[in-house]
Amino acid sequence: MAEKWTPKMVAERMAEAATTLRRLKVSGLKPAGYGSSWPDVIHEFSEAYGYNELVIRLGPPTADAITRMDETMGWLHWLEPDQVRLVWLHAEGVPRKVIMAKLGVQRTRVWEMWMSTLTIIATLLNRAGGKSVRTKLFEQHRGGHHEQNLT
Repeated sequence: MAEKWTPKMVAERMAEAATTLRRLKVSGLKPAGYGSSWPDVIHEFSEAYGYNELVIRLGPPTADAITRMDETMGWLHWLEPDQVRLVWLHAEGVPRKVIMAKLGVQRTRVWEMWMSTLTIIATLLNRAGGKSVRTKLFEQHRGGHHEQNLT
């Protein structure tokens, strides 16, 4: 059997899913507006190449990362809307003070809610016995409908 899921493992997988989602290129959600293929015009010396620190962006995520993200997003369906919001804010790296303000609760209560939600997800994953929960549910559903041999 695969190793047991822990709340820490669930939190890491959620953070990976948030990063993967951020790296995905999604086109068509916003109007294109006016655009140009020309580079931006540099008006001042301070804007010239090499003056500011270089910003390196990661490329698109791998297929495995997208698959793990899809599986992780499925876990959110097991939760209440407030729990989903809390877990996703943590996964995106939102500071705790901002989370406290959005949820209207104190720091220790935010941590307690976050840990209990991660524990719920880990418990449900462990009940699946190392398989993906979707696969386990499919096998249980399929097991009740055996084909009969008509010969």
